[in-house]
Amino acid sequence: MRTVLKLGVLAVAVCVAGARAEDKPAAKPPEGFAPLFDGKTLGGWKASGKAEAWAADGGAIVCKGGGGGYLLTEKEYGDFEFRCEYRWEKKGGNSGVALRTPEKGDPAYAGMEIQLIDDEGWPGKLADYQHTGSIYDVQPAKAAVNKPIGEWNSVKIVCKGRKVTVEQNGGLLVDANLDDYKAKQDKNHPGLGRTKGHIGFQSYNIRVEFRNVWIKELK
Repeated sequence: MRTVLKLGVLAVAVCVAGARAEDKPAAKPPEGFAPLFDGKTLGGWKASGKAEAWAADGGAIVCKGGGGGYLLTEKEYGDFEFRCEYRWEKKGGNSGVALRTPEKGDPAYAGMEIQLIDDEGWPGKLADYQHTGSIYDVQPAKAAVNKPIGEWNSVKIVCKGRKVTVEQNGGLLVDANLDDYKAKQDKNHPGLGRTKGHIGFQSYNIRVEFRNVWIKELK
């Protein structure tokens, strides 16, 4: 009986240790990068919708659900490398990363939006430009390799002049030249012509968390 009890306690301890390792606070930014999130507050950020949909919790920026619009940086950025990690609370998540967006207007059109979605768990059929990593309604991404729900996915986005690259979990999903989409820019994507703007996260539906939010401005 004592042996069984000890094994049970050990198993619980291992599980707790694993959970703590998974939920550990933000890491130190790589050399040359600056944190966009202090791990404790939303200082330096501003919600475009309901502010109560956003919070700082457990070392992460948390979108509690829909209705919050976008959480945008107060500062504008032009050429940069942006990195973060994200995870879904449950299946069916939909969010995105706004790039070079103005404070007003839909970032997917007034700026750019990199789509983040539960490709496998989304209840409906997705258009090619709606999959994870895509420049929304502009350039479709290659197939993403998503982590299981509840695990962290990594994202790296580089904007350098007219070039935009998107990586997820180490795989290249998009390597775009925005000059190839002049017709879309003229029709309904004026944001493709912007050279700087705010960076942000989208509040679309269910809870999503972001951590290790870093940026390196490029010369």
